[in-house]
Amino acid sequence: MKKRVLVIGGGASGMAAAIAAAGRGADVAILEHMDRVGKKILSTGNGRCNLTNRKLDAACYRSNQEDFPMKVLEHFSPDDTISWFRGMGLEVRERQGYYYPASDQASSVLDVLRIRLRELGVDVVCGIEPASIQVSAEGFKVICRKREGGSLKYCGNALILAPGSKAAPSTGSDGSGYRLAQELGHRMIRPLPALVQLRCQGNLYKAMAGVRTEAKLVLSASGQELAQDRGELQITDYGLSGIPAFQISRYASRALDERKKVTVTVDFLPSREKREILDWIFRNRALFPDRSGEELLGGLMNKKLALGLLKLAGIRPGDPAGGWSRKQIEALCRQIKGYEALVQSVNPFANAQVCCGGVDTREIDPETLESRRVPGLYLIGELLDVDGICGGYNLQWAWATGNLAGRAAAGAVRPGRKKRKEETI
Repeated sequence: MKKRVLVIGGGASGMAAAIAAAGRGADVAILEHMDRVGKKILSTGNGRCNLTNRKLDAACYRSNQEDFPMKVLEHFSPDDTISWFRGMGLEVRERQGYYYPASDQASSVLDVLRIRLRELGVDVVCGIEPASIQVSAEGFKVICRKREGGSLKYCGNALILAPGSKAAPSTGSDGSGYRLAQELGHRMIRPLPALVQLRCQGNLYKAMAGVRTEAKLVLSASGQELAQDRGELQITDYGLSGIPAFQISRYASRALDERKKVTVTVDFLPSREKREILDWIFRNRALFPDRSGEELLGGLMNKKLALGLLKLAGIRPGDPAGGWSRKQIEALCRQIKGYEALVQSVNPFANAQVCCGGVDTREIDPETLESRRVPGLYLIGELLDVDGICGGYNLQWAWATGNLAGRAAAGAVRPGRKKRKEETI
């Protein structure tokens, strides 16, 4: 008898799971509450969709169970992802270890996934809201609400939960999957925004907004260093953005949720030692004593950034450099090499790329993504307490968990009596 697999959620991991299960001969249905599947894929990689990354190690993922992500990815690697997409007709290209579709269009990725779903006969049902799940010896019954009113029930031998997290709710990630997982007996690690901007205290950010500069960021909570990253920092009118701010943001989220004092120390010239900067300022002050601070530092860094740092060091930007005291110069160097930002909050889920937190992975089998609490139930993708850094790692997680769960659900579900695909209630 053909096995029936239900997939709640039509995002990256849900489509991967459906394709994997259908490819193993299962009868598969995707239940999606949005009007179409895969909407979030279109916004990944700035519209180019960074599919995966050649560099892969434990530092690329964060979870309360630190070894869980790599245990999963041992069974579906970046090479497996590349082969999987090529097997569906999508060519990829590499840029310094980052993989993108050859077209450089995220829509190409979504198109090939949709086409493959159609070719495999996957039943894609959109515009319905999974409201409750019933578990019996025969399998699963998912009760869904229709937009126009009324309900439908879908029955299957296995159920894959792939509803996403609470990040980027405009793409369909509304957090409803957390409730479903909890109702099925799973423990949650509180979900919080991650890969998101940091909102900081201070009135100089508006003046420095728009600055992009290489920087090193070190995040601390209550005096303890938690994370650091280096890359192109973007200063906004409310705080810090850009890749290095995103990479450390999940630690800020968690520490702030625990009511700790969170600070970020910013080195605006990470490629130079403090002694080098002091020597540069003294040398140029001697050469150009009549230049203002703004003019002098304009030869070293972004002018808007220089103006802000001069003010923080107690130097009026228009004062001639020849009149600066040693104390003022040392204060300026401290700001350049160790500006301290007090983080008040992170931006909300609407701005976050992913969440930290989710279903406790101690309750999940890393080889199959099957629940240790409910046989035949699989939990995948962003629903789990795993978040990757920027660079294609969260999509790699989606493809990997989807493929492993889909294969397992198609090949190892419990037998049950044959049921109709849907019945009006």
